[in-house]
Amino acid sequence: MMTRERTGEGAVERRNVFLYNVYRLVVLTSLLVSAIIIQLSSPDTQPNPPFYYLILGAYGFSAVFFALYAGGRGLVVQAYAQVVFDLLLITAFVYLSGGIASSMYFLYVFPIIAAGLVISGRAGFLAASLSAILFGVLADGIYFGFIPSFRPEHAVRTTLGSMLVTIFIAWGVFFVIAALMSRLVGSLRKTREALRAAERELLVRERLSEAGRVSASLAHEIRNPLAAISGSVQVLKKELSLSAEQRELMAIVLKESERVSQSLEQFLDFALPAKQVFAPINLRDILDETVKILQAGGELDGKIEILGNYRTSDVPFYGNAGQFKQIFWNLIKNAIKAMPQGGRLRLEFPEPRKKDLRILVADTGRGMSDAAKEHLFEPFHSGFENGRGLGLSIVRKIVDDYEGRIEVRSELRQGTEVLITLPQRKAAAPAS
Repeated sequence: MMTRERTGEGAVERRNVFLYNVYRLVVLTSLLVSAIIIQLSSPDTQPNPPFYYLILGAYGFSAVFFALYAGGRGLVVQAYAQVVFDLLLITAFVYLSGGIASSMYFLYVFPIIAAGLVISGRAGFLAASLSAILFGVLADGIYFGFIPSFRPEHAVRTTLGSMLVTIFIAWGVFFVIAALMSRLVGSLRKTREALRAAERELLVRERLSEAGRVSASLAHEIRNPLAAISGSVQVLKKELSLSAEQRELMAIVLKESERVSQSLEQFLDFALPAKQVFAPINLRDILDETVKILQAGGELDGKIEILGNYRTSDVPFYGNAGQFKQIFWNLIKNAIKAMPQGGRLRLEFPEPRKKDLRILVADTGRGMSDAAKEHLFEPFHSGFENGRGLGLSIVRKIVDDYEGRIEVRSELRQGTEVLITLPQRKAAAPAS
C-alpha cells in the first residue's frame, strides 16, 4: 500500500519522494559527466575544482535524504528540505558558472516542478518565489559588486537594462512553470478522486449484481417450503385446541415466517424485478400515506417530530407508485433506527432545479462515519443491529432505474441527509 503524509492541499506520496531523490541523482550525474566531457575535449579550459566539490557534496546530501526516506517519517519536511537544498545548490552552480551570464539558471525549473508534483501546487509557487529571490540577489550582488565574481573572466560588465531583462525573464519562467504545475496537480487530483469514486461505484454495482444472483437462488429454494410451513401452521392453529402457551408459540412461528417472507421479497427485487406499470402519480400522496402507515404501526411515535413540506407540496410524476413506496419506507425506517431516543425527521420536496425533481429525507440521529458511508449502498452491509443491509441498496437501484442520483451527507452525531434528484419523466415506461 502506498504511504502518504498529509499536507495543506493533499498528500505527499512516499513513492514520489523516492523518485525525486532518483531524479536528483540523474541530474547531478548529467552535470558531472558534462563537466568531464568539456574538460577532456577542451584542454585549454581551466579546471573548476569547486564545481566538482559541489557535485560531490550534493551526492553526500542525496545519501542523507535517501537515509531519511528509508526511515519513512517526516515526508513533508523532507520534501521541503530537498527543494530548498536544491535551490541553494543551483544558485551555487549559477555563481560558479558565470553568475548572471550563466545559462544554468534554467535548472531552477526542476525543483519548482518537483515541489508542485511531490508536495502541492502551493509549494510550487513557494519554490518559484524562493528561486526568484535567490537568482535576483545573486544577479544584483554581482552587478553592483556586493558579491565578487568567481573568476576574473566572469566580471563582464553589462548594462543595467540587460541585467534586469535577464532577471525578469527568469522570474517569468519560474512563475509560469509554477502556475502550470499548480493547474496540472489540481487536474490530476480531481482525476484521481473521480477514478476512486468510479471504483467505488463499480464495486457497488458488482455487489448488487452478485446479490441478485444469490437472491434468485435462495428465494426459489426457500419460498415454497416456507409458504407450506406457514399455511400448515395456520390450519393447525384453527383446528386444534391449544393452550395459551401453544398459541403464543404458533404466533411466533407465523410472525417469523412472515419476516423471512419479507426478506425474500426484498431479495427478489434484486434478482427478478417484476414488470412495472408506470402512470401519473403524486409523490406527496405516496409519502403522506407511508408516514400514516408508520404512525399507525407505532414506529413514528411522539418522540420523533416530523417537519417539512411533504403534505403541502404538489409533486406530480410519471412512474410506479410501488417503487416510491419502497423508497420512502426504507429511508424513513433508517431515519427512525438512527434516532432511538427520538429527534426530528424532515421530509421535504425542495424547489426543483431546472427540470429535476428533488426529495429530501433528513434526521438528527447518530450519523455515519466516512468508513460507513463508503459501504452505504452495498447489499448485506447494514449499520444497524439486526439489519439486513438491503434497504438502501434497493433505494439506490430504483433511483438508478429512473436515471437519477442519490447524495448522502452525514457526520457522526450530526444526523444524516439523503437527497434524491430525479429527472422529470415523460409518459413512457423506463426500460426494465
